Amino acid sequence: MRSSAEYGRWPLLSGAVFLAFLAGSAMAADPVPQNDLLNAELWMQRSVEYKANSLAVYALAKVRLDQALADKSWTAATEQTGNYQELPPAVVLDLDETAMDNSAYQAGLAATGADFSPKTWDVWVRAEKATAVPGAVEFTQYAESKGVKVFYVTNRSADQEEPTRKNAQALGFPMGGNVDTFLMSKEKPDWGSAKSTRRSYVANDYRVLLLLGDNLGDFSDAYNGSEAERLKAFEQAKAHFGRDWLMLANPGYGSFESAPYGHNFKLSADEKRSKKISALEPWTAPAQ
Repeated sequence: MRSSAEYGRWPLLSGAVFLAFLAGSAMAADPVPQNDLLNAELWMQRSVEYKANSLAVYALAKVRLDQALADKSWTAATEQTGNYQELPPAVVLDLDETAMDNSAYQAGLAATGADFSPKTWDVWVRAEKATAVPGAVEFTQYAESKGVKVFYVTNRSADQEEPTRKNAQALGFPMGGNVDTFLMSKEKPDWGSAKSTRRSYVANDYRVLLLLGDNLGDFSDAYNGSEAERLKAFEQAKAHFGRDWLMLANPGYGSFESAPYGHNFKLSADEKRSKKISALEPWTAPAQ
């Protein structure tokens, strides 16, 4: 028969074994992916705040559209020149994260710890699984009902136009009738990632009432400069915002994120993150 002291040790030993088992299980589990997209995509997919923000922008867009239709001198395109007042009206929208929601693709990167790649992005585009940004379909249909042509100026590439059009049509976006309203990157030799040449293309034949986007590049070619250059461009153009330039929120990606590391995508993830942290203006509590 064991002594009482031995019996007293059993609960202690069994507890230690149990804790060791738990620790071993935790070590065996897959590590939690570390990805800067996590909070951004959680916000865009799950928050009511994101939905409310998008609906507010598109509600304002309807108000501004009616004002612009009533004012023949109104144009949102700095590329608009000549006697544009009697041209038929149009609006210009970016697609990704302005009209079409790709948060499922972005969330996949966050969940797996992966980085964006043109290859996986192309697979996503051809899957035609993007959804509509809240308020976007309703606004574009409203514009069309007012006789306003809706153009989509997107940096999806020309060889992605067919699946993009199919995805947009399934969501209910106006398709332009006999006018090609999907103006893709590389569709023409001078249609690169900067969008001013495509805005000029629209402005040649239409009075551009509104620009809508989620990145400074949807409004100005100054988007790809340094942080100081981007701020200067914003200050020079800020009277447009909320009037004829309407910005959707996108904390997931864009030139805001790459500006701190000089848009040098060859840097490692840690190098990029270090430069982004250095760009912050933090407050820290004083030592006690």
